[in-house]
Amino acid sequence: MAIDPEGGRCVSADIAAGISPAAALFHSLADETRLRIVQRLARGEARVVDLTTQLGLAQSTVSKHLACLRDCGLIDYRAEGRQSFYSLTRPELMDVLAAAEQLLAATGHAVTLRPGPVEVTEEPVS
Repeated sequence: MAIDPEGGRCVSADIAAGISPAAALFHSLADETRLRIVQRLARGEARVVDLTTQLGLAQSTVSKHLACLRDCGLIDYRAEGRQSFYSLTRPELMDVLAAAEQLLAATGHAVTLRPGPVEVTEEPVS
Protein backbone atom coordinates (compact mmCIF):
# COMPACT_ATOMS: atom_id res chain seq x y z
CA MET A 1 0.00 0.00 0.00
CA ALA A 2 1.42 3.34 -0.94
CA ILE A 3 0.89 6.56 0.88
CA ASP A 4 -0.78 9.24 -1.21
CA PRO A 5 2.06 11.69 -1.92
CA GLU A 6 -0.35 14.63 -1.86
CA GLY A 7 -2.00 14.19 1.52
CA GLY A 8 -0.38 11.20 3.17
CA ARG A 9 -3.75 9.49 3.32
CA CYS A 10 -3.84 5.72 3.28
CA VAL A 11 -6.83 4.33 5.17
CA SER A 12 -9.50 6.50 3.52
CA ALA A 13 -8.02 5.80 0.11
CA ASP A 14 -8.03 2.06 0.82
CA ILE A 15 -11.63 2.15 1.99
CA ALA A 16 -12.64 4.24 -1.03
CA ALA A 17 -10.96 1.62 -3.21
CA GLY A 18 -13.20 -1.06 -1.71
CA ILE A 19 -10.87 -2.47 0.94
CA SER A 20 -12.62 -3.23 4.23
CA PRO A 21 -11.94 -0.90 7.18
CA ALA A 22 -10.29 -3.80 9.06
CA ALA A 23 -7.89 -4.50 6.20
CA ALA A 24 -7.19 -0.77 5.84
CA LEU A 25 -6.34 -0.55 9.55
CA PHE A 26 -3.91 -3.46 9.31
CA HIS A 27 -2.41 -1.95 6.15
CA SER A 28 -1.71 1.22 8.12
CA LEU A 29 0.18 -0.84 10.72
CA ALA A 30 2.00 -2.92 8.11
CA ASP A 31 4.70 -0.32 7.60
CA GLU A 32 7.80 -0.49 9.83
CA THR A 33 8.13 3.30 10.01
CA ARG A 34 4.55 3.68 11.20
CA LEU A 35 5.11 0.96 13.80
CA ARG A 36 8.21 2.80 15.02
CA ILE A 37 6.19 6.03 15.27
CA VAL A 38 3.46 4.24 17.23
CA GLN A 39 6.10 2.74 19.56
CA ARG A 40 7.58 6.17 20.18
CA LEU A 41 4.21 7.81 20.77
CA ALA A 42 3.26 5.03 23.20
CA ARG A 43 5.91 6.57 25.51
CA GLY A 44 4.34 10.03 25.23
CA GLU A 45 3.66 12.83 22.83
CA ALA A 46 6.28 14.04 20.38
CA ARG A 47 6.81 16.76 17.78
CA VAL A 48 7.74 16.00 14.18
CA VAL A 49 11.27 17.27 14.88
CA ASP A 50 11.55 14.81 17.78
CA LEU A 51 10.44 11.93 15.57
CA THR A 52 12.76 12.85 12.70
CA THR A 53 15.71 12.96 15.09
CA GLN A 54 14.82 9.75 16.91
CA LEU A 55 13.92 7.78 13.78
CA GLY A 56 16.61 9.23 11.52
CA LEU A 57 14.12 10.08 8.79
CA ALA A 58 13.32 13.14 6.69
CA GLN A 59 10.63 15.51 7.94
CA SER A 60 8.51 14.90 4.84
CA THR A 61 8.62 11.14 5.38
CA VAL A 62 7.61 11.40 9.04
CA SER A 63 4.83 13.86 8.20
CA LYS A 64 3.35 11.55 5.56
CA HIS A 65 3.35 8.61 7.96
CA LEU A 66 1.79 10.75 10.70
CA ALA A 67 -0.95 11.76 8.26
CA CYS A 68 -1.64 8.10 7.53
CA LEU A 69 -1.90 7.25 11.23
CA ARG A 70 -4.14 10.29 11.80
CA ASP A 71 -6.34 9.20 8.90
CA CYS A 72 -7.20 5.96 10.66
CA GLY A 73 -7.74 7.69 14.00
CA LEU A 74 -4.79 6.12 15.83
CA ILE A 75 -3.03 9.42 16.55
CA ASP A 76 -3.88 13.10 16.73
CA TYR A 77 -2.08 16.29 17.61
CA ARG A 78 -2.48 19.38 19.70
CA ALA A 79 -1.12 22.71 18.62
CA GLU A 80 0.96 24.81 20.96
CA GLY A 81 2.09 27.98 19.28
CA ARG A 82 3.70 26.95 16.00
CA GLN A 83 4.42 23.42 17.18
CA SER A 84 2.26 20.30 16.95
CA PHE A 85 2.50 17.60 19.58
CA TYR A 86 1.41 14.15 18.36
CA SER A 87 0.03 11.43 20.63
CA LEU A 88 -1.86 8.15 20.48
CA THR A 89 -5.63 8.47 20.62
CA ARG A 90 -6.54 4.83 21.04
CA PRO A 91 -5.05 2.99 24.03
CA GLU A 92 -6.59 -0.18 22.58
CA LEU A 93 -3.77 -0.11 20.05
CA MET A 94 -1.40 -1.30 22.79
CA ASP A 95 -3.68 -4.32 23.29
CA VAL A 96 -3.47 -5.09 19.57
CA LEU A 97 0.33 -4.85 19.67
CA ALA A 98 0.47 -7.04 22.81
CA ALA A 99 -1.63 -9.69 21.06
CA ALA A 100 0.62 -9.48 17.98
CA GLU A 101 3.71 -9.96 20.20
CA GLN A 102 2.14 -13.09 21.73
CA LEU A 103 1.10 -14.46 18.35
CA LEU A 104 4.54 -13.89 16.84
CA ALA A 105 6.25 -15.46 19.88
CA ALA A 106 4.00 -18.50 19.56
CA THR A 107 5.03 -18.90 15.92
CA GLY A 108 8.73 -18.62 16.73
CA HIS A 109 9.16 -15.00 15.66
CA ALA A 110 9.33 -13.09 18.93
CA VAL A 111 9.40 -9.33 18.53
CA THR A 112 8.86 -6.34 20.76
CA LEU A 113 6.19 -4.01 19.44
CA ARG A 114 5.39 -2.10 22.61
CA PRO A 115 7.90 0.12 24.34
CA GLY A 116 9.49 -1.23 27.48
CA PRO A 117 9.48 0.64 30.75
CA VAL A 118 11.38 3.89 30.71
CA GLU A 119 14.35 3.87 33.05
CA VAL A 120 14.48 6.84 35.34
CA THR A 121 17.87 7.70 36.75
CA GLU A 122 18.12 10.17 39.54
CA GLU A 123 21.00 12.56 39.60
CA PRO A 124 22.82 12.77 42.93
CA VAL A 125 21.96 15.80 45.00
CA SER A 126 25.02 17.94 45.73
